[in-house]
Amino acid sequence: MTILVTNGILVNEGVCRKADILIEDDCIKSIADRVGDYSSVDKVIDASDCYVLPGVIDSHVHFREPGLTHKADMETESRAAAYGGVTSVFDMPNTVPQTTTAYALEHKRDIAHSKMCVNYTFFPGATNDNIAELRAMDKSVIPGIKLFMGSSTGNMLVDKEQALDAVFAMAHDVGLPVMAHCEDTQVIERNMDYYRRTMGDDVSDFRLHPIIRSEEACVKSTALALKLARRHGTRLHIAHVSTAKELDLITLDDKNITLEATVAHLLYCDEDYERLGARIKCNPAIKTSDDRTALRAALASSGIYTIGTDHAPHTLAEKQGGVMKAVSGMPMVQFSLVAMLTLMDEGCLTMERIVELMCHNPARLFSVSRRGFLRQGYKADMAIVRRESWTVTKDCIQSKCGWSPLEGMRMQWQVRQTVCNGRIVYDNGAFDSTCRGEALTFER
Repeated sequence: MTILVTNGILVNEGVCRKADILIEDDCIKSIADRVGDYSSVDKVIDASDCYVLPGVIDSHVHFREPGLTHKADMETESRAAAYGGVTSVFDMPNTVPQTTTAYALEHKRDIAHSKMCVNYTFFPGATNDNIAELRAMDKSVIPGIKLFMGSSTGNMLVDKEQALDAVFAMAHDVGLPVMAHCEDTQVIERNMDYYRRTMGDDVSDFRLHPIIRSEEACVKSTALALKLARRHGTRLHIAHVSTAKELDLITLDDKNITLEATVAHLLYCDEDYERLGARIKCNPAIKTSDDRTALRAALASSGIYTIGTDHAPHTLAEKQGGVMKAVSGMPMVQFSLVAMLTLMDEGCLTMERIVELMCHNPARLFSVSRRGFLRQGYKADMAIVRRESWTVTKDCIQSKCGWSPLEGMRMQWQVRQTVCNGRIVYDNGAFDSTCRGEALTFER
């Protein structure tokens, strides 16, 4: 099948220009100012007044399958991704069972083959004793190693320094990046114990969440990760940075160190807990307005290398209770691109920079094969967006959990079409349920 995307403004590799894209089967055949005669193409997408971007690569999602499908599954969450212009996702290992063995990894790949409508890969997770298993995995089908250096949903925790050192050494030996969740468990438990003793088994004021899962917990754990990465020369990507002080730990000499910011930490601060409560409770916690300002500034200064979502659906029943009992995490993948484009209108960054952070840099960091850019011969993954004001409402949410902290937010941009592997999976509110994504591969 051939598709012509015409009259749109392409945003790619730092340049905006009006050009046409000719898609043949699953790849980009040509990009030109004008393709010329297109009477023989099977489908024409008129992208007038639209911007054509590479499909977003979200390198941090929790699609909950297997084992937790009462709140999300690969079919529903990949549909939400497609609605949001996201064409590739990297799923995290804290499912049931945890993805810590080659068998568990292959089981997830088998499920995804029949259910995912966008492209996919799965992080295997490190434990205190699975180094040999990780070392033996096929490096061309996994993006890296996910390492939980602090307690989080799923309790996949590596907290012994000897085991941590072994993970970083192994990752360097086999040429894989480590993506680390950095929070110090002892600091968190000390804070939690204090508030339990002084305020009881639960705490209703969610403004205490970033006090319990504190700046100190993040900085201490991040400093340890940096020490180990520098010791071994390991490629380290620190997930969901939430504090200004963590940004200050990175220097220009740290060529192997990169940082991820999530949409939630860029949109919200501790002042929003009063309004949204458990809906924005996540780990690490959303912190102060000064931290949010620093993260936004780092988007433009190159201090942040990727934007992810940490898309982590839970049912609203699971979000009930106070700080101690309400679970952490929120759905975000459907609205990440339009939220960042809306934030762009506030002067935080440019569209070219959004594309770099959400498309190019994830592809570069993890060595994704033939995706993340609009280039001849690359897979035809793209998001076509236009400026249009609309409000997030419950009835537009595709995630299985059925809610979003963004409900009521006025967006200034809209995804018009999402093309994945040369097929139009989403088109102005219409979804093609027959589309299936592909397993991502990595050039290493």
